[in-house]
Parts: sequence; structure tokens; C-alpha cells
Amino acid sequence: MTITNQTIDYGNLMHKAMRGLIFEVLTDIAAKGLPGAHHFFVTFDTMHPDVEIADWLSDRYPGEMTIVIQHQYENLHVTDLGFAITLSFGDTPEPLYIPYDAIKTFVDPSVEFGLRFEHQDDEDDALAPVPLAEDQGPEAPMDEMVEPEAPTAPKEAEVVSLDQFRK
Repeated sequence: MTITNQTIDYGNLMHKAMRGLIFEVLTDIAAKGLPGAHHFFVTFDTMHPDVEIADWLSDRYPGEMTIVIQHQYENLHVTDLGFAITLSFGDTPEPLYIPYDAIKTFVDPSVEFGLRFEHQDDEDDALAPVPLAEDQGPEAPMDEMVEPEAPTAPKEAEVVSLDQFRK
């Protein structure tokens, strides 16, 4: 357990757990492929020191970039620290390496699931859900993360905030 200044560091524990979830999902996808309509939008920090992307991509996307893992990807290789994947940009295959620490959002819109990792200047990283509903603004929190049932019409859910647990 992570303890800082005699308190439990829930923010870092949540980050570790959510990055572990991404690791498990991507490991399964690398072994079996994407099931059904699942696909991912992954936004990451292109300036993270361990990110490996072509110079033209980092020039075009300074700061952050969102990739889509859906139908056309190759060479998905998952490690404890990040994942490598080859994606096509204008019919040109480009290898990418993205460490989990560089990920800002991980979203699977097919089941309305998403994670947002936020960095605060004076605190450790904080975890917040990602908005998915079309009628929500870009800063609105996502519905509570729940194991999805069989695909049905979209439904309303509760909003969960972790702010009340911070000091």
C-alpha cells in the first residue's frame, strides 16, 4: 500500500489500478483481437520522455495526440510499462510506443467506458472519469463505471467525483 505523510495515497493507488486495467485489456486484445464493436481512443502526451513516435507526428501533434485502435492496427505488443503498436497515417504505417504514464485518456465508446488521468501541479496525479454522452460538455464527468450488460439503448447513470476524498 502506498502511504505518504501518514495518509493513504488513493490517487496513486487508483492510477496504478487503472493502468493495470489498461494493461490487461490490451494484453487480451493482443492475444485474441478486438471482440465485437469494441474500439479504443487513447490520448497521450507526445512530449513524455518515453513516448516513441515519428518526428513528423510529434511536430504535427505537440503536446498530445489521440489514436484509434479499431480495425487497422498491427504489431500490438504489451509490456508492464507501456505498449507498442503500428498504425496507418495516410496509408503510411508508423510504429508507436506509448508508456502507460503518458496516457491522458483511455475510452471504449462501444460500452461507454473511459478513464482520464489528470496531473495537478501541486499534488500527485488524480483520476477522473471521461465524458462520453454526446449531450455533456467536454469537462463533464463520465457516468459511473459499471460492468456493461448486453448492448442496449444508452441510459443515464450516476456521476461519481473523487474530489470529496482529497485533502
